[in-house]
Amino acid sequence: MQLRSLKIILSTFAILLGLNILLSFEDSGFQAIYDDAQSGDAQAQHNLGFMYAEGLSVRQDTAEALKWYRRAASQGNVESQTTLGIRYETGSGVPQDYAKAKEWYLRAAAQGYVVAQTNLGVMYDLGKGVQQDHKYALKWYRRAADQGYAMAQRNLGSMYDEGRGVPQNYVQALKWYELAAHQGEPIAQYNLSLMYDAGSGVPQDYAKAQNWLRFAAEQGYAMAQSNLGVMYADGKGVTQSYAEAIKWYGLAAEQGEAIAQLNLANMYVDGKGVPQDYAKAIELYRLAAEQGEMTAQFNLGAMLANGQGTQRDITSAYVWFSIARENGNKKAAQLVSRLAKSLTPHDLSLAQRSVDELIEKQKNTSGHNLAY
Repeated sequence: MQLRSLKIILSTFAILLGLNILLSFEDSGFQAIYDDAQSGDAQAQHNLGFMYAEGLSVRQDTAEALKWYRRAASQGNVESQTTLGIRYETGSGVPQDYAKAKEWYLRAAAQGYVVAQTNLGVMYDLGKGVQQDHKYALKWYRRAADQGYAMAQRNLGSMYDEGRGVPQNYVQALKWYELAAHQGEPIAQYNLSLMYDAGSGVPQDYAKAQNWLRFAAEQGYAMAQSNLGVMYADGKGVTQSYAEAIKWYGLAAEQGEAIAQLNLANMYVDGKGVPQDYAKAIELYRLAAEQGEMTAQFNLGAMLANGQGTQRDITSAYVWFSIARENGNKKAAQLVSRLAKSLTPHDLSLAQRSVDELIEKQKNTSGHNLAY
């Protein structure tokens, strides 16, 4: 079974801006907040912007939301400054403008606001609208991490884990991941599981790996669910259970996790923990293949070529073998040449067009793995 092993996962937008006003609705309604905002109260202006943005006790109105966010931000309200930064970074309600996003993040970050500091760190880490600079990313992550912000701690851990902008240091990675993980941050919990699974900077310990995976998986984190499925399928750190593997693969696959879709398809092919079902396997292989998963692309091509779970389709098999070949599958390269001889020039031309379109689609959807 394939194990998902990605560690560098950055989160820019997991923010609970405006939560404070949700908790205050029992005591003060729209009119009271509106009156305070009109009187110049910056927090009320931010809260009013949030109400217009979300349609809470008032008709949703992005223009009004932006107006009140700007008024609050101009008075130094860090939540509004950060909200404007997010909107400019993502192009939400405004034209995307990384320079303005950076400007608003800087204003809030300079006041010590951890969300803005972390988001600014991500911009430098990924080179989004700024020249990529891991030292600046480290600076802003550390400022937020030192204040106890879990997402910054997790991102700082990933920098030490991978040696981005700092010498690789598993001890420091472990430290920051643990600080975030103990606050319930699921990606930090997931990354800790990878360290224990691989024995990176710690003694290899499958029991601890599955323990941290479970914490993240039970919060709904798809890659943790997928890896927990692998541990049950292989009996690593847990008693082997195909039923549990199917359960966790299924939860991750429903969220679109490609490796889980691949592994679940394999279970249906082999009849492990489920009745053998080639049609279901094809469905799952296709979902993973369309996301660029090379092994799923090859397996889908093989099933189409052999007519397993579907009618034999040499043209479609050629398409998926070709894409798998482009992604580095050597077996697929041999089969592409063989299948090409079975196709008419017309069918081969159509198949190659499909290959080109799917490859282009993959290029356009690939990039950094972010958890938003």
